[in-house]
Amino acid sequence: MKRGIAILGSTGSIGTQALEVIASHPDHFTVEVLTAQNNADLLIAQSIEFKPNAVVIVDNGQYQKVKSALDPLDIKVFSGADALSQVVEMDGIDVVLTALVGFAGLQPTVKAILAKKQIALANKETLVVAGEYVTELARENGVNLYPVDSEHSAIFQCLAGEWLNPIEKIILTASGGPFRGRKKEELTQITKAQALKHPNWTMGAKITIDSATLMNKGLEVIEAKWLFDLQPEQIETIIHPQSIVHSLVQFTDGSMKAQMGLPDMKLPIQYALGYPQRLPSDFPRFDFAQFGTLTFEKADTDTFRCLSLAYEAMRTGGTMPCVMNAANEIAVSLFLHDEIGFLQIAELVESVMEHHTSIEKPELQDYFDTDAWARETALHRIRG
Repeated sequence: MKRGIAILGSTGSIGTQALEVIASHPDHFTVEVLTAQNNADLLIAQSIEFKPNAVVIVDNGQYQKVKSALDPLDIKVFSGADALSQVVEMDGIDVVLTALVGFAGLQPTVKAILAKKQIALANKETLVVAGEYVTELARENGVNLYPVDSEHSAIFQCLAGEWLNPIEKIILTASGGPFRGRKKEELTQITKAQALKHPNWTMGAKITIDSATLMNKGLEVIEAKWLFDLQPEQIETIIHPQSIVHSLVQFTDGSMKAQMGLPDMKLPIQYALGYPQRLPSDFPRFDFAQFGTLTFEKADTDTFRCLSLAYEAMRTGGTMPCVMNAANEIAVSLFLHDEIGFLQIAELVESVMEHHTSIEKPELQDYFDTDAWARETALHRIRG
């Protein structure tokens, strides 16, 4: 049977690549729902090609444009943030791919889990912010969380057939971003254009900046804790500039498994949507002869403080990761709008974290309240 797919964030980097995967496997997948924040033109084009049952344009001002364009195709059109949480409950959806950016992914993911839809998780912030709550909710509802991040997909693939064998540790790899090897004094004048040039991956602006500060790796560390039920000391990070080894697992006998391949997000997307099948693909293949050397080095957490802050937030637990994430989203936005410098991103995040008293056992509403407080606090520290 074909799997009905809902893509939350279909016009972003992950969403557009997911549609490429779906288009190459018409016998396995159908598109049931597409959503976009404000890119109405691309959402319309995608809807005309894939003919989903329903679409959501979050920007209410774009609703009439999308509705008028799709009316002749009998596609349901909704608008507003609340529609994201409602549309995931529709019949015909088997898998919800959450490719939204940031905290916005939490509420729709929770609603999809409650509707007992399987989750292909590309929105790492959902588990960063509310990992304990979300994973427990998934267990209660018999819902699987299939990781889409290349690193977590790699761990997931390495664990296939190893479910009864204890993990000693996992090692998440990072490219190091565009400023690998530079010291703090060299980063004082970094521009937005420089930070947006990732050496290996093509991604959206937010995740690209997070990769440059190593906050993206920090978010992945926290996500891995919840996905694979690990303790902080079981999660290591290593810089691997070539981005060929996507991550590794070490078992209690000392053996290690690694998942490798060229840096192409379509592979982990396809694995998550098609699991447990490995569907054929025409993705470029890795050739050892073209890579004479694969290198690994320790992360410089003195220069790139965001990674250390993520470990600190993970160890503290409760609402501290939520605060870290919210402050970082504001800091990245301020940097992208030329209001703060590159090094101020980590400084602002750390400052907000220092002024938060973590709630040890938060309820769902606590996450929303904490997120709002952290954003307001971060903005106040810069704009007064």
